[in-house]
Amino acid sequence: MSPDELAQKITNCNNCSLAKSRRNAVVGEGDINSDILFIGEAPGENEDKLGRPFVGPAGELLTKMLHKNNLDRSLIYITNVVKCRPQFNRDPLPDEVQACAFWLNEQLKLIQPKIIVTLGRHALEKFLPGIGRISQVHGRLFKKGNYYVLPFYHPAACLHQISLLSEFEEDFEKLNDILNSINN
Repeated sequence: MSPDELAQKITNCNNCSLAKSRRNAVVGEGDINSDILFIGEAPGENEDKLGRPFVGPAGELLTKMLHKNNLDRSLIYITNVVKCRPQFNRDPLPDEVQACAFWLNEQLKLIQPKIIVTLGRHALEKFLPGIGRISQVHGRLFKKGNYYVLPFYHPAACLHQISLLSEFEEDFEKLNDILNSINN
């Protein structure tokens, strides 16, 4: 399936109840050939309005951290576990995560990243089920199949709990070194 075909199918998906209340499905954006894939949990209100991932305050922080660490947002790929916004920004339910699993797996096949950076506990649980709390594993690299998983706090968590910001920054600083070591 081509990236455009996949995007069209995600946009027209009605596999779960989230499709009924969404304005836009949020497929993802960035370089489909990137070595780095950032995955959050679900679109928020701003993302639902614009149909793009991480465009609200959490997205601004993510973009700032990318630039600070010499990473261009257009050269990575960013998506979410769930492609439609849960109402009132609640956590995605297990059946909603399951309904979007096929789409995320198809994106993984297309992108074939070397590193998956999970943003928050829902993305962490999707890729490393039962590994532990994000506070225990953030910034640590895990090998899973053909890729590595690097858990980060969700940028929204850092905005709500400012004490996490320094750890978020430290984790980001590791990313280029990790990518360089994987490529060599």
